[in-house]
Amino acid sequence: MDARLGDVIDDFCVKCRRLTNHSVVSLLSGAAAKVRCRTCYSDHDYRNEQAPPSKKDLKKAELFNAVLSGVAPPPAVPEEPADDAGSKKTAKKPGKRAEA
Repeated sequence: MDARLGDVIDDFCVKCRRLTNHSVVSLLSGAAAKVRCRTCYSDHDYRNEQAPPSKKDLKKAELFNAVLSGVAPPPAVPEEPADDAGSKKTAKKPGKRAEA
């Protein structure tokens, strides 16, 4: 659907911080490029009804990636060759006393 100048469409307003009615102010290739909020009358780029990510979320993602880049992958554990069943030792469970 091609938009026309003055058409009313829904978009996320950064100033109001919510989804509101907007009027199309400029067009680019038949699609809305700039819109004006009909509540606070601020002009901004058309955002396709998508809220921008919060600064808090961006900081969390940046810190998470920094931590992941500092963590080294665990070393590869070499596989032990299979021995005879008689030569295996009984494994002790932690926290249990040895039976006398």
